[in-house]
Amino acid sequence: METELKKGIEEAIAKSKKSLIPILVSEVQKIDHIEPLSFFTVGKENYLGERFFWKDPTDSIYLIGLGVCHQIQSVDNRFNQVEDQWNQLLKEAIIVKDEEQKATGPFMFGGFSFDPLKKKTSLWSKYADSLFHVPKYLLSIVEGKTYLTTNIVCTQYDDSSIFEQTIVERQALVSKASKEYKSHFSMLVEEREVVDPEEWKQTVRDLVRDLKNGELKKVVLARELRLVFQDAVLVEGVLEQLLQEQKESFTFAFESNGDCFIGASPERLVKKEGNQLFSTCLAGSIARGKTEKEDKQLGDQLLNDAKNLREHLYVVEMIKEAMEKVCNEVKLPSRPSLMKMRDIQHLYTPVVGFSKEECSVLQVVDSLHPTPALGGLPQRQAVEKIRKIENLDRGFYAAPIGWLDYEGNGEFAVAIRSALIQGNEASLFAGCGIVQDSDAESEYVETKIKFRPMLSALGGLKK
Repeated sequence: METELKKGIEEAIAKSKKSLIPILVSEVQKIDHIEPLSFFTVGKENYLGERFFWKDPTDSIYLIGLGVCHQIQSVDNRFNQVEDQWNQLLKEAIIVKDEEQKATGPFMFGGFSFDPLKKKTSLWSKYADSLFHVPKYLLSIVEGKTYLTTNIVCTQYDDSSIFEQTIVERQALVSKASKEYKSHFSMLVEEREVVDPEEWKQTVRDLVRDLKNGELKKVVLARELRLVFQDAVLVEGVLEQLLQEQKESFTFAFESNGDCFIGASPERLVKKEGNQLFSTCLAGSIARGKTEKEDKQLGDQLLNDAKNLREHLYVVEMIKEAMEKVCNEVKLPSRPSLMKMRDIQHLYTPVVGFSKEECSVLQVVDSLHPTPALGGLPQRQAVEKIRKIENLDRGFYAAPIGWLDYEGNGEFAVAIRSALIQGNEASLFAGCGIVQDSDAESEYVETKIKFRPMLSALGGLKK
C-alpha cells in the first residue's frame, strides 16, 4: 500500500504542475482495532483545534478525524457552494484502496449555522456559517471493521519528501493511539443564566400572544447557560461521559481554532446510504420517571398530550413533504412512538424514502433545515421571528452537523443537547417549541430538562 501511496503522491504532484490546482490523494488501509477515544486524544498533541469525533446511535459507525488537509467554507447559497467545492476537489482526486467501504477515502465532516442572517456575536467567531474539514487522518470503524484513511493535498510546489513525512507521522500516531487513555475532569465553579429567566419567560408570553393573533403556528425559542470551570475543560473527558451516559444519541465533537462544539443529539436530520434516505421526526418531550411505573405514566401522558401531538404532527408533515420532493417513495408509521433517552423521552416517528437519482445528501439537508422541531411553522416566517426576538446567537446549535463521503453516502444530525467549549468556559443551549397554548413557566422547566445531558457530561449535575 505504501508504494501505491508514493506513486499516488508523485502522480498528484505531476498533475498539479500541469493544471496548477491542488490535487487530493486519499489512501485507505484496513488496520487493527484502535479505541476511538484514544485516537482522538493522541491527536491533541499535534492537531488540537483540528479534530472531530462522530458516533451514531447504533454504535455501527465511529469517525474520528485529525488534522485539516482541506477546508471548505462558504457564506452565500451555502449548501450549493459547499457541494460545488466538494465536487471540485473530488474531480481530480487520486484514490488508493483495496476494498469498497462507506465513510472511508475522500471524506468531509462539518456543519452549518442555524441562521446565516442572524446578527453575529463573538461567541461563534471561530466557526463560519458553513464549515467542513477534510481530515489528514480519518479513523473509520464501520460495523466492527477498522480503517485508516490518509488524505494529502499535493500542489505544484511539493516534492516526494511529503510521502516520507506522512509515513513517519502516521506510524507515530497509530502506535501512540494503541495505548490506553486516561480521562480527567475540570471542576465546575459557576453556572450563569445568560438571559435573565424572567426576561425569557416574558418573551414566551409575548410570543404566545402573537401566535394567537397571527399566521404563525409554532416558534422554537432557545436560551443559553454559561458554565465557568476552574481549569480548561478537557473535551476528551466530556466525550467519554457522553459516550457512557447518552448511548442512544449521535455523539459529536467538532473543533475549530481552539473552540469545540460538542453534543449528544437524539435527532437524525437525514442519512443517505446508496439510494435510501432516512429521517427522524422528533418533537414533544417530557422527563423520565424515577421508577418504571412513573416513567410509563409520563410516557403515556406524552403520547396522549394534545399540545405535544400537534407539535409532533407539524414536524411529520413538513419532513414528509420535503422527502417527497426528492424521493420516489416515502414510508412512515401512522402514529408516533416513544424514544427514551437517559434524561428525556420524546415523541418519535421514523421516515424512510427512496431517493431520485440526481438527489444529493446536501440537497436534502437544505430542504429539511430547519425542521419545525428547531425553527417552527411556517418555516421562513418562524426563522424571521426567531431572528428578531431571540436573545441568542445560535451558531451551530440546532443546525445540521455530520459527514459526507466521496460516493455520496452521508449522515447529518440536528445539533441539539450541545455545548460550545471555550477554554475554561462552556455555553449550553436548549430550546422548546412555543405554540398557542404554551405556558411560559413549563417551557422554562422543559429547557432545564434539556440542559441536563450536557450539564451531566460537564460535571454540573450532582449525582
